[in-house]
Amino acid sequence: MTIFAVYGATGHTGRLVTTDLLSRGKDVLLSGRDPDKLTELSHPRTLTARLDDAESLRALADSADVIINCAGPFAETGLPVAQAAAEAGCHYVDHSVEVHPVRRIYDTLGEAAQRAGITMIPSLSFYGGLGDLLAGAVARGVPDIDRITVAYAVTNWKMTTGAVNTARLLFADTERIGFADGELQIGFVEPRNAVFAFPPPVGPRSVIAPVPFPEAFTVPRHTPTKAVEAQLTARTFEEEQAFSSEHVAAEERADSEFTIAAQVLGAHGSASGSLRGRDLWRAGALASVEAAVRIAGGAVKSGVRSPGEAFDAAEFLGALADRDAFAIDLPKQA
Repeated sequence: MTIFAVYGATGHTGRLVTTDLLSRGKDVLLSGRDPDKLTELSHPRTLTARLDDAESLRALADSADVIINCAGPFAETGLPVAQAAAEAGCHYVDHSVEVHPVRRIYDTLGEAAQRAGITMIPSLSFYGGLGDLLAGAVARGVPDIDRITVAYAVTNWKMTTGAVNTARLLFADTERIGFADGELQIGFVEPRNAVFAFPPPVGPRSVIAPVPFPEAFTVPRHTPTKAVEAQLTARTFEEEQAFSSEHVAAEERADSEFTIAAQVLGAHGSASGSLRGRDLWRAGALASVEAAVRIAGGAVKSGVRSPGEAFDAAEFLGALADRDAFAIDLPKQA
């Protein structure tokens, strides 16, 4: 039987991923850095693997067929866990929202993944992953694309400790990765205030633009375009509970609302589409599990892939909608 390892299994996302895998009847191995917290999970199969212990990470990868890495910040965990997976010939999926770790996995492990015949998909989560898929689905059929904008409207987001630490790293990053004029742009970008017209019932909202999510790096890998930008409602980080909810109960953390919208502008037409739902943590967890199960079934080409490269974006999002991850509206072309 295929073994799915969940790294970062003691965290909120790790628990959601584990629950979904078990609901699908999968054989699950739980792993993380703290043996005491792993014991508290009362799961029959656990394995401690520390980031500073390459042998323990390799033992984890040797024990599994697919690793789902849920342990942020991925600037710290992404490459070590992915490296162990590549060396062991183990498929890999992670929840990175940081673009630099995503790029490092592409640059460092692309050839190794091809040689090993494994699939690695960094950033298959809510931020980054769903935006990448939505952009690919909406852009289908639009020729000569000038610009793709992926905008997130999020309210009542309650961040975990890992998410807070990740947000601090993102805010401090002065070497942003963008995509404009048909090529990657690397360097400091002064964020600006803008307005994005989300579909009803959200409507126009003030946004931070750009935000350093992975779409600027991943979307051009599968969709020809001259520019890609990710945006996030300004109020998301202004809400008091966002940075003060590290220890709330899982039920309370689930009470978020979101709309992700993609706008594709071409020389001869345009298209738009959206995802709308509750509990962004669950939506990201379901996405990573869906990807891992498909990879294990042999339906994905080997190598390091973005979500939109690995899957038929519209079909994949439709499968998640069928599992009540969100409601989907695809696309209206003009």
